Amino acid sequence: MLQLLYVVLLMLALFGSSVAFAPVGDRASTHVSITGSALLQKVKETCQAVAKTSDHEFNPTGPSAEELVQACLGPTATGEVSASKFRSALQDINMQNGLVDSNLANSAPHHFNSEAFLEGRALITEGVASIKMNVHSENFQAARETLGRVLHTLQDFYSHSNWVELGYTEPYVNLIRPDLPLENLADVDTATCCDCANGICSNPILPNILQEKKLTSGYMGIFSAEKPKGKCSHGGAFDLTSPPFPCRGINKDEGSPDNNALHTTAVELATTASLELLEDIRVAVGDSNFLRMMGIARSSVVCFVIDTTGSMRDDIKEARRMVFEIIDSKTGTQDEPSEYILVPFNDPEFGPMVRTTDAEVMKEEISRLRADGGGDTPEMCLSGLQLALTGAPASSHIYVFTDAVAKDIALKDTITALIRSTKSIVSFFMTDATARRRRSVDAPIDHYKDLAVVSGGQAIHVTKKQLPQATAVILDTSTSALVTVLQHTVDAGQKTFPFMVDESLKNITLYVTGTSITFTLTNPAGVTQRHDEVAGKLGTIQTVGNLQRVRLNADRQSGAWEINIQSSLPYTLKVTGQNIIDFIYDFVKLFEGPHPGYAPIAGRPQAGQPAILLLSLMGRKGPSSVVVGEVGLVSASGAEPLSTGTVRHVGNGDILVTVDAVPEGEFVVQLKGTDSVSNTGFWRQSTTQMSVSRVSIQAVVDSSVEPGQTFSLPFSVMTQGSGGDYSISIRNDRDFPMAFPESLTLTTGQYANATLTIKTPAETQSGTDVTLTIEARSSSGADTNYAVLRLSVVTKITDFVKPLCDVVAVEAEDCPEDASQCERFHWALSANVTDGNGTGVERLTLRQGGGVFTHSSLNDSLIQATYNASCCSQTVELVAVDKVGNVGKCYHSIARSNGAPSATVSLSLWLYILVVFTSWL
Repeated sequence: MLQLLYVVLLMLALFGSSVAFAPVGDRASTHVSITGSALLQKVKETCQAVAKTSDHEFNPTGPSAEELVQACLGPTATGEVSASKFRSALQDINMQNGLVDSNLANSAPHHFNSEAFLEGRALITEGVASIKMNVHSENFQAARETLGRVLHTLQDFYSHSNWVELGYTEPYVNLIRPDLPLENLADVDTATCCDCANGICSNPILPNILQEKKLTSGYMGIFSAEKPKGKCSHGGAFDLTSPPFPCRGINKDEGSPDNNALHTTAVELATTASLELLEDIRVAVGDSNFLRMMGIARSSVVCFVIDTTGSMRDDIKEARRMVFEIIDSKTGTQDEPSEYILVPFNDPEFGPMVRTTDAEVMKEEISRLRADGGGDTPEMCLSGLQLALTGAPASSHIYVFTDAVAKDIALKDTITALIRSTKSIVSFFMTDATARRRRSVDAPIDHYKDLAVVSGGQAIHVTKKQLPQATAVILDTSTSALVTVLQHTVDAGQKTFPFMVDESLKNITLYVTGTSITFTLTNPAGVTQRHDEVAGKLGTIQTVGNLQRVRLNADRQSGAWEINIQSSLPYTLKVTGQNIIDFIYDFVKLFEGPHPGYAPIAGRPQAGQPAILLLSLMGRKGPSSVVVGEVGLVSASGAEPLSTGTVRHVGNGDILVTVDAVPEGEFVVQLKGTDSVSNTGFWRQSTTQMSVSRVSIQAVVDSSVEPGQTFSLPFSVMTQGSGGDYSISIRNDRDFPMAFPESLTLTTGQYANATLTIKTPAETQSGTDVTLTIEARSSSGADTNYAVLRLSVVTKITDFVKPLCDVVAVEAEDCPEDASQCERFHWALSANVTDGNGTGVERLTLRQGGGVFTHSSLNDSLIQATYNASCCSQTVELVAVDKVGNVGKCYHSIARSNGAPSATVSLSLWLYILVVFTSWL
């Protein structure tokens, strides 16, 4: 009972208590609440299982996401851990869930409307196969996006069909089991609904349909009132099929006096069905990967992009030293990176990308790097960076080491779009080349600095001898729960920047990047320290190359600080610290239709319109411990005051912010509030710089593609600015061949439609994630926008049969009835596992049980498994997963209802043991 109460409290804390079938929106949001409750329950179950395996307790101190993540990661790692990745994962899933209503409202299969049962089931099963393959390939972002869409479709079945009216109280398992047929479907000529007097009736479905258990769903017409004669309507103001006979709809999206019981049952079934689908995915991919997909990990991801040309020998040596120091100094703490990524680049080669959660593997990989090749000065830096941005998790810190300009500078706009889409932070460590490759100091900085500034990173230019001092920045930023308090990019001049240091903020560091800079730092008590005081009253200052790094003393005062900076040249300022209090955000758009709500926008927000943001708050005790003061947009240069937005709380720790006056040029998001735990004020800023555009791009990927096949992606472009010819540029990170129009003629306020086709090579590995970047640019180059989409390549699944796991023998005669004596006695089980003509068993694991589990080779047509345990461990569950993710299980318990273990003797077990014993001889 206490566990159930905990899950309910966690659901309410994160997702609110709404119970209506609406999309992601600011009113009652059942797709959010259903998805949220199912995800949280499954995450909690997984955390408990992992904790049990790791021999530690899963004991959250409260119901918040922050406390759940802390407990899930375990008590052995010290330090704070942010819930931002978990929150981001939930947001990814919910946003894609909302896009099904925003972009696919008229698609019957995506909503199980208009009796599109076979097509809807195909979307679910193909989507689940794609999720499993993406997780297997560690493409977690693509997996989450597909999961959001699949869950929406699955949940809509229970609201839009007559499954509830037919009296079923369990989910329709055949929807996620393609090996089972969809039975008793009403055909197109069968009438299913009757008319309702005055449009009101408790159940418009015909009695014979209910008696014969015929499955039907309501027809939805957004643009047309046509539907087959006698068919049910979906219903609602936007359904044009409702007024004709028969009237009223059968949807159970929201409760009303005449369908409240049906609505409640639909919610319950949709939740249970979501849990079944999530459990299938969890078992197929394993607990660890399921939690990684859900963002349950320490925040830090260390990603190095390294130039390996001939002059980079010293730089590679320093990068290797830094990786080893990070690994050795942070192991066992919450700052230990959750993942390591390495991307080498040379000329003309770049990659491959190495991703690993094993620190020793990362040490081995970076130790293999050798400086060789090159010749001409420019290298393939941006190609390597593109590979990192598309492969690393969102909001990663990426560190680029190079001493050369970029040969592939044409990728700059694509890199900018990827940075803004992923909100990753890119820092460049640029060193002087040898005499053979000498060139102007400013040559590499211009483009690299632009990219660093957009991302909120650093562009550090040093000599090769200074590089070891500069890389201290990596130790600062490769931490868990890193937050940005303030950042600005200034052309030149003198300016005073105020910032707030909250009571719980730790490891506070200021970075001033530029040349010919002087500054004075002042604390709340008026104590000052100049730039030339290396060890002052407020902190220590390290100057290396064009970077001045100020680390505040541990006894710093909380409250209002300021720094006055003067320079005749451009410079950047950034203030960071370590803390749980933070936020994540997305720019969103409101949409109308049958299920109005909001959905993420592609690219930059629209000029000439209010900017609408969805912020998700995080506090030390969850979002309820954060009191929001001001939220708005602030100019990246700090030249304009904060453009404060109108704040509306929508539950779950989420707030909608509408900003009418958007700053000119680049801007970031700023949140000012109060930490109710300490009752002190705080400031937080986003890192990625954004700006508005008059161009908009619409495109949606709603399915996967098979290797060797061509995928067609319709997209639309519109401008609210001047019409005319706009250039179209599309890139993909796999270099797959594509065809698309290189320009479109736009009329102001009207969408122009086009199609991209991309051919996937036949040898493409199933589970491959392809990142597409679509860019549209005006002829003058003054206005541009982008859309970033992910396409999954998945081999067509023909094997839908689960592996068969049969318990063939159990021996438990020695188990005593006195439970206190169980430890000295043992029981044994044997099982046979087969996959028939399927793809073959890939993994055979012990899911429950504390005994010893062994099995023969997975390559055997008949896999023999044995289990031996103390009589104190009375249950066992074996799980077999084949190569396409089908899951088979066998479960056995020796427990009797009265508490005494059952004692069974099996002749086949003795024969089996005799065979095994003989084989050993």
